[in-house]
Amino acid sequence: MRALRKQATGFGLSLAEAPEPPAPGPGEVTMRVEAVGICGSDVHAYEWTDGYGFMVPHLPLTMGHEFAGVVEAAGAGVSLPSGTRVTVMPGIACGRCANCARGDARNCTDRRSIGLTCDGGFAGRLTLPAANCLPLPANVDAELGALTEPLGVGAQAVLVGGVGLGDTVLVLGPGTIGQALAIMARAAGAARVIVAGRADAPRFEVLRELGFSELIDVADAPLAEQIQGKVDVVLEATGHPASINDGLAVLRKEGVIVAVGIHPAPLTLALTDFVRMRHQLRSSHGTARPTWDKVLAMLGRDPESFRPMITHRLPLERGIEGFELARQRAASKVMLTP
Repeated sequence: MRALRKQATGFGLSLAEAPEPPAPGPGEVTMRVEAVGICGSDVHAYEWTDGYGFMVPHLPLTMGHEFAGVVEAAGAGVSLPSGTRVTVMPGIACGRCANCARGDARNCTDRRSIGLTCDGGFAGRLTLPAANCLPLPANVDAELGALTEPLGVGAQAVLVGGVGLGDTVLVLGPGTIGQALAIMARAAGAARVIVAGRADAPRFEVLRELGFSELIDVADAPLAEQIQGKVDVVLEATGHPASINDGLAVLRKEGVIVAVGIHPAPLTLALTDFVRMRHQLRSSHGTARPTWDKVLAMLGRDPESFRPMITHRLPLERGIEGFELARQRAASKVMLTP
């Protein structure tokens, strides 16, 4: 079986032969992957930027954590019959730690991450816990199903930020997560959703197709010069620490800023100004199960409205080319088909 694998530390991935997945044990399924998206985290691991050393003890492994497909076989005690179309939650809780014992599996202290610490979806087939597989609505295909994970990340961050009816929301970063943040802020009742990027014309075009018109290019002028008044909530998805300060400069007193991006360097913060403005800095990472369910319901109500997010489609055999596309501003979401 061919798979995109991280074989060792350092730049790059390999399209290599990987073992066929084992037969599903109790509580497991074997699924056929039909579509898998390249995430920003995958690009960071491909480039081997700071913050991905946690993968070292688990290498080599098959990457990919945004995927959907069809159940081929189910182990004992599994209620997902063969042929069920599913999307996959990538976090595998241990079920034993103190957090799991009190029902807080999202904050498991011994959590595994499909595609980052164990084999993932950049392959034709995969065996994994059935509990991580959620059935897709009948009208949602695998390509859109693979968007559930980034959409869930956006929805969770909007919940963390407390976006509410009538709010003005600023999204920093117009990539896939930024697009998800904008969509979910609008769904939460925001009256205005502004999205800022730098020389991101192709991604801005995707946002226009998704129905957003207040788009700011900070290559033209500093952010603070282009926003009239202050915003209620800032949702940051750039991965550049300095953008946090840019967002704080346009945030109202007692406003909330949520860091969603993965940052390769520390943040320098004018803490006294931060305190005097009574700003709230929060973080959001991953998605809770109830949020997944809500995202799937949204997809089922109007699946085609999300289709513009997918800008490139390639076979797995051209996966390295897909990663290079994902590193460029020309790409929004690159979807691979094993």
